[in-house]
Amino acid sequence: MSPDRKPDKTTDPGRIWVQTGVPQFKDFDRWQQVGPEEAGMVSEMTLRNELSGGTPVVREFEKEWREWIGGKYSLSVMNGSSALYSAYFGVGVGPGDEVICPTYTWICTIAPATLLGARPVFAESNPETLLVDPDDVRRRITNKTRAIVVVHLWGFVADMDGFLKLSRDTGIPIIEDCSHVHGGKYKGQMCGNLGAAGCWSFQGSKPVSGGEAGIMVTNDQEIFERACLLGQVNRIAGVDLVTERYAKYQPLGVGMKFRSHPLGIGLAKVQFGKLDALNARRRKYVETIEAGLESIPGLHPVKQYPGAERAGFYGFPIHHVPEETPGLSTKQLIEKIQAEGIPATADPYGLLHLLPIYAEGFDLFTRNRGPLCGDYPGYRPGDFPQTEQMRDRLIFLPMCSDPVPGAEDFVLKRLSRSVA
Repeated sequence: MSPDRKPDKTTDPGRIWVQTGVPQFKDFDRWQQVGPEEAGMVSEMTLRNELSGGTPVVREFEKEWREWIGGKYSLSVMNGSSALYSAYFGVGVGPGDEVICPTYTWICTIAPATLLGARPVFAESNPETLLVDPDDVRRRITNKTRAIVVVHLWGFVADMDGFLKLSRDTGIPIIEDCSHVHGGKYKGQMCGNLGAAGCWSFQGSKPVSGGEAGIMVTNDQEIFERACLLGQVNRIAGVDLVTERYAKYQPLGVGMKFRSHPLGIGLAKVQFGKLDALNARRRKYVETIEAGLESIPGLHPVKQYPGAERAGFYGFPIHHVPEETPGLSTKQLIEKIQAEGIPATADPYGLLHLLPIYAEGFDLFTRNRGPLCGDYPGYRPGDFPQTEQMRDRLIFLPMCSDPVPGAEDFVLKRLSRSVA
């Protein structure tokens, strides 16, 4: 472009943002997320004009997913955020309510509740497991608490015994955010079928990907029908509804559309068929490296709860204990690991209570209305000390989905050299 010519804003694409599943450790990972099978599915569906609504492939996938999870009802949606929005709406979250959420999670876990008018109440995570602490959640319950969202972060499975007891004691429903834990179990039962509703993301980088898509599963008829009422315009009349309670409002419901794109569900259907093999390869890679950490000072695997069976493996965090590597901070150690040819990183997630929107509050609906203004107290650094310290000491190693022979040994040798 000539230095005198200005970009044409009508044609210049500007900054391009793409997030799909690609190998993080390119020379050591043979994985290709999308192949001819996915392309064939999209082509066939397009030629059949399966481009909108509850098409046969959408219905088949919903049935396969809920039967795999063990739930009675399932509803595909356009992303994991709308799955959570549907679940929150399903349990009756609304203005004046509070929803308890870990501060250590992605913003989309709690944003749907905030957009329903509910105030987020953040909670500490267990520093050994990285997952939200049921004892700390119990301390934060008030007479305004309408739901608790439990996040199975990075593929690790939360303490569901603790949370289910808490739900029984208080009557507060548990929503499971399963966006990272495709296929995880707790004491033999599938994640997402333990609480009142389970929600999954099929976003482009997830273990099962539809590019952009999601699903909600529940055994509760009321939650399901309210979710249908919310976001399934023209799809549900005479098909999805189980009772007559909301029948007179159909087929339009409240007029919103959170329906999934059928082509995205078609992709997810193909990827679902590959999930067991993907989980097996990732598990072997991760567990081999975790076992090798025993001989490396200062580096430790993340602890898991008894009876938990992780899956998805959306990230590969390990603990750094700076006291065991004198003179070497976590930041310095990450730099040394990177210099050894391993693309390690610090934690990619910011703690929610430190984001400006939640730390300072925000006039969400303007004119001093909404859950994040008025008497909203806000948050500040130090409010969640164990989670803040835990996060600052995490190191994320690259995930391999189909590692070449010797990949694990390479990682362990370079980690040993880094702490030496």
